[in-house]
Amino acid sequence: MPKYIIEGPSRLSGEIEVKGAKNAALKILPAAILSSEKIKITNLPAIEDIDRSIELLQDLGAKVGRSGTECEVETKDLQTFSINPKIANKFRASIMFAGPILARMGEVKFPHPGGCVIGAGTRPIDLFLDGFKALSADIQIIDGNYHLKASKLKGCEYFFTTQTVTGTESMMMTAVLAEGTTVLKNCAMEPEVKALAAYLNENGARIKGAGSPTITIEGVKTIRASRYDIMPDRIEAGTFAIMAAATRSELTITRCKPSNIGILLSIFGKIGVKFEKGDNWLKIKPAGKILPYNIKTHEYPGFPTDLQSPYTVLATQSDGLSIIHETIYDRRLLFTDMLTQMGANIIMCDPHRVVINGPTKLYGRKLTSPDLRAGIAMIIAALIAEGKTEIDNIYQIERGYEKIDERLSSLGADIFKAD
Repeated sequence: MPKYIIEGPSRLSGEIEVKGAKNAALKILPAAILSSEKIKITNLPAIEDIDRSIELLQDLGAKVGRSGTECEVETKDLQTFSINPKIANKFRASIMFAGPILARMGEVKFPHPGGCVIGAGTRPIDLFLDGFKALSADIQIIDGNYHLKASKLKGCEYFFTTQTVTGTESMMMTAVLAEGTTVLKNCAMEPEVKALAAYLNENGARIKGAGSPTITIEGVKTIRASRYDIMPDRIEAGTFAIMAAATRSELTITRCKPSNIGILLSIFGKIGVKFEKGDNWLKIKPAGKILPYNIKTHEYPGFPTDLQSPYTVLATQSDGLSIIHETIYDRRLLFTDMLTQMGANIIMCDPHRVVINGPTKLYGRKLTSPDLRAGIAMIIAALIAEGKTEIDNIYQIERGYEKIDERLSSLGADIFKAD
């Protein structure tokens, strides 16, 4: 199987452009099902999860034309309401197709979504099912698959017991074609939620409050389609910023929105990482002494769980003790065992908290990427480490980072993909 070979330590220099947001692209593709018209999507990232989404759309009967970063999708002649388990088992975002299919066709069949170790089977979908039920869908579980029917979806009031980005977006997409008014409370407030709502409103939906804890949706009979330009990936921008800080590099990150990673830049100001920024660019300066800092992941605009793994690597290079508290996914800190193997001084208090005492010298090792964000953290650690690091299971990394080996190589990293 392919793996990355990285020789460290490396300092990076130059410019790197942020690609389209994975977490926005994975929602607009299912949203295409809400309209029989053709949607044109631009700034589409070339990553594995997007390939699987397009494969799923085509399996449903959609016509998809893709060229570079642009894609056109027409779902006028959908042939089935069943989501293919062989495709759905490969990525968590397959669950996002259930709501639009139900809203459009009145029926949907799907398996439990797949994904990485923090996604496959371990992340429940009860908030999705409860939401669909609140919209008057009948739910049955047959042979381990979910079968939902609704002759007519009806608006409802639904309170998310846990803030969830995908749950908020799924209910929002499903409710736009429901009869009556839907009020969603305790909603996620991420920029991707606002971007999706803005697109739907441009095409006939009536959504108010996206980006706030309460979203109100007045159902409409039809949704049109138009052009959707995917926003820059804030997680990728934050990852590159942390990578630059950890490797003491001067790096300019272009086509990004620094305002969307305000919490990270605020922390940089506290720990001694200097930077300059504009509306759509961010320049990280080589760091000297990095101060320790405790982080606690939180829903937007708090510290993103998707940046916790990269930041944990940065904490191994800080001068003192840091506590990392992961509040979203209880398995996300398990990768720190590999950092310990590389020489980091990390104590796991419980599945949610680790204590890191730095700075420590890291050494190259043979590693396996357990999930997308831990995988990119392994790359950062390898860039810091002395000697050769081999990272297996890079499929998980390529699910979310486009041609990361080539892009980092252009910045001076000694990295290549081997079979």
